[in-house]
Amino acid sequence: MSINIKSWNVEDESFWKSTGKKIANKNLWISIPALLLAFSVWIMWGMLVTYMKDFGFTFGMLEGLTEGTEEYKNALANINSMYYTLPAIAGLAGATLRLPNSFLIALGGGRNVIFVTTALLIIPAVGAGYGLSDVNTSYAYFTVMALLSGFGGGNFASSMNNISYFFPKKVQGYALGMNAGIGNLGVAVMQKLIPTVVPIALFAAVGTSVVGGVEFAGIQNAGWVWVPLLVLSVVAAYIGMNNVITGTPKLPTTAQGVSRTLLMILLGLIAATVGAYLLVGLGINMWIVLPVVIILAVILMKYATPTAIRENLDKQFSILRDKHNWIMTVIYIMTFGSFIGYSAAFPKLCQDIFPEANYRLWVFLGPAIGALIRPVGGIISDKIKSGSRVTTWSHFLFYRQLYRQPVLLKHLLPGPKIPKVYSLLPEKYPDIISGKQLNIL
Repeated sequence: MSINIKSWNVEDESFWKSTGKKIANKNLWISIPALLLAFSVWIMWGMLVTYMKDFGFTFGMLEGLTEGTEEYKNALANINSMYYTLPAIAGLAGATLRLPNSFLIALGGGRNVIFVTTALLIIPAVGAGYGLSDVNTSYAYFTVMALLSGFGGGNFASSMNNISYFFPKKVQGYALGMNAGIGNLGVAVMQKLIPTVVPIALFAAVGTSVVGGVEFAGIQNAGWVWVPLLVLSVVAAYIGMNNVITGTPKLPTTAQGVSRTLLMILLGLIAATVGAYLLVGLGINMWIVLPVVIILAVILMKYATPTAIRENLDKQFSILRDKHNWIMTVIYIMTFGSFIGYSAAFPKLCQDIFPEANYRLWVFLGPAIGALIRPVGGIISDKIKSGSRVTTWSHFLFYRQLYRQPVLLKHLLPGPKIPKVYSLLPEKYPDIISGKQLNIL
C-alpha cells in the first residue's frame, strides 16, 4: 500500500469492508500511542515541579538571604508561584500550537504531520532530563523547555483531524473517542510513570555527575524516560501511517509535507514565545495574554506563509465565520479545558495543600477516569446517531454533580462529554469541513 492513498471513499460500504477498515484501524492504533506520549510530555510539568520543589530548585533566588527572615519567606513564595507558571507556559504553548496544527493535515498529509510533530517532542523530553540533572539549572532554561512541551498540546488538533478522515461517519464517534480517550490517558500514565522511575537510577548516568546512590540522581528520569518511547512512536508513524486524499487534496511528497509542517509549527511557536514573554517577562495576566497570542498566531498564518499555503489556509479560515464552530468551542472549553487544566495543576495543588499526603500514589485517578470514559461517549453517540442529545444530558449530569461535589467531580467528569462534541461536528459540517472544525477546538 502506497503512503499516499489517492482513492479513499469510506462511506462506500464495500470499500470500507474490503480495504478501508484495515487501513483505518492501522492508522488509528499508531496514532493513539503517539497522542498518548504527546499528552504525557505536554502535561509532565505539573508533576515535575513537585519534584523540583522537593529537591530544592530555587533558581538562585535564595542566594544572600538569611533563612527565616521575611525576605527569605517572600522569596520562597515567589519561587512557589514560579513553579505553577511552568505548567501554565506549557498550557499556553499547547493552546497556541493547536491553531497551526488545525490546518496541518490539509497541507502536509496525516502521516507526515504525525511523525514530524511526534519527533519534535524529543526536544523537550531530552531538555527536561538534562535540566533536571543539575539543581542550579536556570528558570529561563526550564521556561524554554516548558514552552517546547507545548508541541504535545498542539498535536491533539492534527491527530484528531487526521483520524476523522479514515473512518465513515457512522463510526467516527468510536474512532475519535478512542484516539482522544486513550491519547488523553497519557496524562494519567505520566502521573504514574514519573513517580515510578524517579526513585531508580534508570538514566542517572546521562548528563550528570550525580550518581552512585545519591537520591537526586533519579529526578532526571522524569524527562529521559519518554525518549525511547517517542523514538519508537516516530518510527511506527513514519513506516506505518498514510496520507489520504480526502484529508489532503494535494498529496505532498515527504519532503514537502515535512517542510510545510515545520513552517506552520514555527509560526505557532513564535506566537507562543511572545505569549511566554508577556506572561513571565512582563507579568501580564494570562487572560490578556491568551487572546493576544491567538490573534498573533492567526495573523502570522495568514500573512507569513507562502502563497500556495496561504490560498489553502484562506479556504479553511472560512470556518471562523460559522456560528456552530464557536458554540462548540465554548462547549469544549468547559469540557476539555476543565479536564486538562485541573489535571495539570492537581499534583502541585496537592503538594501545597496536603504536604504530608502520599498524593503521587493516587493523583492519576481523575485523568485516568476522564480519559477512559471518552470512548464510551463516542460509542453511545454512534448508537443513537446524535451527539447533541448525549452532550446535553452529559452537561445536565455534570452540573448537577458539580453543584454537589465541586472539587472532585470537576476533575473527573469533563472527559465523557468530549467525544459527544466531536460527534456533533459531522451533523453541522457534512462536507469537506467535517475534518477541519476539530482543529479549531
